[in-house]
Amino acid sequence: MMTKFFKVVILIFLTTFTLQAQEEDEEKLSLSTGSIENQFEYIFQKSNNYQDYKVVKKNWLYILRNNTLDSVKRVENELLVSKNLSAEQEKKINELNAQLAESNNNLATVTEEKDSISFFGALINKPAYKGIMWGIVVVLVLILGLFVYKFKNANIITQDAKKSLAELELEYEEHRRKALEREQKARRQLQDEINKQKLTKSK
Repeated sequence: MMTKFFKVVILIFLTTFTLQAQEEDEEKLSLSTGSIENQFEYIFQKSNNYQDYKVVKKNWLYILRNNTLDSVKRVENELLVSKNLSAEQEKKINELNAQLAESNNNLATVTEEKDSISFFGALINKPAYKGIMWGIVVVLVLILGLFVYKFKNANIITQDAKKSLAELELEYEEHRRKALEREQKARRQLQDEINKQKLTKSK
């Protein structure tokens, strides 16, 4: 008895649920609301059958055509808006890319200036600048060493020349003294001869 009762209750419940689902489906299908697919489905379900054909009211077709055209127009407008938005976004992306490229160039310039030193109006990176400066220092040290070497050689030559000149002066003085002694000796001898001659004549 209870089993039959449950079967009846379940049957009533399923029947009610099926009827409600059918009513909801019919309520969803309409020519005035819903998607184009639902409107076509509405016409298929509401139209009459004649052999292998469907008999459809003209009015429904006009409404469906207008709704379809409206939907197409709306889609076209949305597509146009989407294209315009895409164009604007592409333009903004290009502007941002240009700004990014400019920022990268500025950053590269700043980095180069930071890592470089102005040398006679030209930017040279720090390692090359250090190399040039050390090269100049080495060249100046070599030049200084060369001048010191030449100065020492010139000083040695000068000292030797002074020493040679002093020796030459001493030799000259000695020669002059000896020559003067010889001259005095010769004068004395000449004077003695003159005196002898005078003595001889006076006798």
